[in-house]
Amino acid sequence: MYVINVIYTASLDRIDDALDAHRAFLAKQFDAGIFVAAGPKVPRDGGIILAVRIERDRLDRILASDPFAEQQLARYEVTEFKTTRLAPGLNLPVPV
Repeated sequence: MYVINVIYTASLDRIDDALDAHRAFLAKQFDAGIFVAAGPKVPRDGGIILAVRIERDRLDRILASDPFAEQQLARYEVTEFKTTRLAPGLNLPVPV
């Protein structure tokens, strides 16, 4: 599993201009089962994405295709961790 820290590097006006394209990008990854949670940080200086079921090199290629990345509006810090415990009802992969 990955925690992706999206850090805005541009003004919120520029972020807002690209927001519809970014949301379409997110929807595609949710539909593919790769992203399982996403949303803006508070205060709004970026966002957080949780990703699962993917190799790191493929994840990096996907993040590079985000309109925020393509337009140089954000940078990404990716932290991988091994999920060993989940709350009841969450359907995420847990290593055996």
